[in-house]
Amino acid sequence: MNEIMLREMQKRVEKMDHKNNAIDKYFYKLCEEVGELAKVIRKDKRLEHSETIKDTVEEELYDVLYYVICLANMYEIDLTKCAILKEKLNSEKYNRKSIFDE
Repeated sequence: MNEIMLREMQKRVEKMDHKNNAIDKYFYKLCEEVGELAKVIRKDKRLEHSETIKDTVEEELYDVLYYVICLANMYEIDLTKCAILKEKLNSEKYNRKSIFDE
């Protein structure tokens, strides 16, 4: 499997999703997926202990990421740029090095 950068993932999701710009519906889906993530975390259902990704922490984390990307696309937010800017604020706030510093 090839690795994919966040910016590229955003572009690919944008090509196939959020055509109707129903921000509220995508936000509700994100909330639903966070709830499902909470359930599998509580049960510690992991891919390494399962024959399939279905109903695992890994599946639900991806679903959360997917809907975050959809919402970012609807708001025309570059998540890569956002991550860099937010990490800069966090590193200053917590007086530590940025995760993006070499």
